[in-house]
Amino acid sequence: MITTSPIFFSIFFCLIFLLQLTTSTDTLSPNQSLIDGQILTSEGQRFHLGFFSPNNSNLKRYLGIWYKTTPDVIVWVANSRTPLQDSSGTLTFTKNGTLILENATHGVLWASSKPSHELESPILKLLDTGNLIIQEKTTTYDDSVTTTTSFPWQSFDYPGNTRLPGMLLGENTETGKEIQITSWISPDDPSPGDFTYKIDQLGLSQLTISNGTRKRFRTGPFNGICFNGLLMVGNQTFRILTDVDRIRVRYITDPYNASSINRLVLAQNGTIQRYVLDQKTNEWKHSFTIPGNVCDIYGQCGKNGICNPEQEPICKCFDGTKPVSDQEWVSSDWSKGCRRDVSEDCGNVETFVKISGAKLPDLLRFEMKKNMNLSECQEKCLRNCSCTAYANPYVNSADTGCLMWFGDLVDVRKYPEENNEQSFYARVPISKQGNFSVSGKNNKKKVLITIAISVVGLLTTMMICGCIVVKIKKIRGQKSKKEDLELPLFEFSTIVAATKNFSSANMIGEGGFGAVYKGELSKKQEVAVKRLSKHSGQGIEEFKNEVNLIAKLQHRNLVRLLGCCIQGEERILIYEYMENNCLDHFIFGPSKKQLLPWPKRFDIIMGIARGLLYLHQDSRLKIIHRDLKTSNILLDSNLIPKISDFGLARTFDLDQASAKTKRVVGTYGYMAPEYAIDGKFSIKSDVFSMGVLILEIVAGKKNRSFSHPDHHHNLAGHAWLLWNDERDMELMDGNMKDSYVEKQVRRCIQVGLLCVQKLVDDRPEMSSVLFMLSNEEAKLEEPKEPGFFVERSSFHDEEKIHIFGSEEYMTKDTMTITDMDTR
Repeated sequence: MITTSPIFFSIFFCLIFLLQLTTSTDTLSPNQSLIDGQILTSEGQRFHLGFFSPNNSNLKRYLGIWYKTTPDVIVWVANSRTPLQDSSGTLTFTKNGTLILENATHGVLWASSKPSHELESPILKLLDTGNLIIQEKTTTYDDSVTTTTSFPWQSFDYPGNTRLPGMLLGENTETGKEIQITSWISPDDPSPGDFTYKIDQLGLSQLTISNGTRKRFRTGPFNGICFNGLLMVGNQTFRILTDVDRIRVRYITDPYNASSINRLVLAQNGTIQRYVLDQKTNEWKHSFTIPGNVCDIYGQCGKNGICNPEQEPICKCFDGTKPVSDQEWVSSDWSKGCRRDVSEDCGNVETFVKISGAKLPDLLRFEMKKNMNLSECQEKCLRNCSCTAYANPYVNSADTGCLMWFGDLVDVRKYPEENNEQSFYARVPISKQGNFSVSGKNNKKKVLITIAISVVGLLTTMMICGCIVVKIKKIRGQKSKKEDLELPLFEFSTIVAATKNFSSANMIGEGGFGAVYKGELSKKQEVAVKRLSKHSGQGIEEFKNEVNLIAKLQHRNLVRLLGCCIQGEERILIYEYMENNCLDHFIFGPSKKQLLPWPKRFDIIMGIARGLLYLHQDSRLKIIHRDLKTSNILLDSNLIPKISDFGLARTFDLDQASAKTKRVVGTYGYMAPEYAIDGKFSIKSDVFSMGVLILEIVAGKKNRSFSHPDHHHNLAGHAWLLWNDERDMELMDGNMKDSYVEKQVRRCIQVGLLCVQKLVDDRPEMSSVLFMLSNEEAKLEEPKEPGFFVERSSFHDEEKIHIFGSEEYMTKDTMTITDMDTR
């Protein structure tokens, strides 16, 4: 007979308990503990609770919740302010229903608040929603319930930087706790950062992203159905609880849907990022970013300015106001906004115009009358010279309700009218009535007269300037449609005379598509003439491309197309002339480097970023440039950068994310890896090129031809090595030693490295790039390995194929590209 001691049974059952706790359980009972290395797993195997170190470093340990399939995605942290310094932490669930995190060295590091009422038999449970709850053992609940306000204690009441479906934003009506999202300091430090995302209850409820007391973004007020300026939000997206008077939003929550795994993250730079998990590939796909547009940034156009991404410039003063500083306004610095001249006889010389499809102004000074109709509201506002606008605050209550603004109107953004039914009425001088969208039968005649006068004026101007409609017909048997473009058409003889018969002395550039000449149409008008090569296999499509695209683009950081010439085999484009030629002449030319001190280089970086953001997001067309490089950045007499050469550009549908081509063309050293290798391109391809540009401008060296005695990496790889060694300032061009601002240079290097990251999803969008460059307070993520971070051989210069050139090299490198010089 075999006998077993009691000690053996004790050890055996302890091992069985630890094994179950580590692998399968989702629950802790009173007086049970969780030590480092053990985990709780939600019933549906979606979430884990345990100890972790950010980025798998062992320097600090935290108790948190993460996705089982993507453990690097942390959704909640308990001890974000008090990390453990080793793996000795223990989480204990006490018999009174509280959690205590402690270790022998430092004692208690974190503890949950006491449940809202005494529990007889509490349990701790990790739900498939990602919510860690304390609950009575006998209570049943349903994970699919969208509102989670009834638990005595839950982690959803104490979120960090992540909002999960089912989590409230606003007030937990059971506990009275106000719930908001707070950014992390960095990917390695989950302690509270600078930005918060919450429901702002000062006035009518609205969602805001703020840095302390400074707003960075707001949705506009809740109008009874949705938040006025957040068009994607409605009852189909949010479940919204309001008070009985409909003025105050108590909370919002996303409905929980077990079939869709998604999360919303407040990043360190103050942007909201939404991700959806592709359950086939187990990859997180980026869904949207807020702010997603330069006009979404709070107060972009200053006081009394209205922002419209569909126009150029994007900022316009309200009628009856004028820029505080004309000089700054013209140079696209709209921060001071516009000032209003108040008349002592305002009630007799002023009226209101209806502004449709716009985010309502921020409620800085306002008055709300719930029982006043819109006509009474107008009369009351008109009698008070300080009242600058009025509106019906709700879209579902006919004319009942009066909201009045006093003083300056701030943070107004225009939307397409069909996307936003709400309107407000802005105060203007009677002489300005009719310039905006005006409602009412009495104004229709004025509007029609204004339109008629505008059309006649346009036709007259076209006749005087010789502007005609150019029809680009089928060329060389191409099957494309005829396209009508309003563009001045120049006679070939005029171009010959302007360029002195295309004299070599007038040539200012030459590339794969032909030569560029300086020309004089008159003594006061110098132009750049691009004569496409008759023998270029690419000329036809690229010519049509540039005419189609640039004729529709208007931005101070894009080169302006003045006209074209079509005669026989000749296809010629006429651009505004840039006195300082290309950017590469300055940053790579030894004699001109000193003419670009750091402040000017930083202005050039910002100008290029604004131009690229306009192409990607703010123009009427979504445009991918595909050949962004220093030689395609022109500089005017004031060294203001202009993006040029749209021969390779492609337009996208607004909802299109990427495209693929079998014919990869562009410039090696600026092309993103996914484009150069697989032919896939998107706005992130241009972002990669932007990152290379930033690093080249800082370093004064070319990415592709860069060499270093200690390694064979390109400039981006060298910058990344320096960054990891905390020697990033060694990248800076020595010519800037007397003018640089160290904080700005470091920020530019970091943003440049973020742009050239190897993986597409890791790179920021241009709205974030511009924000990170311009906002010194924004927290930046740590860059990851750049694309093409490989050791090059000594035969690097021959690793290319000239598709349209006379020489052709074939090497072990299977990449097929077209390498073109400046055009």
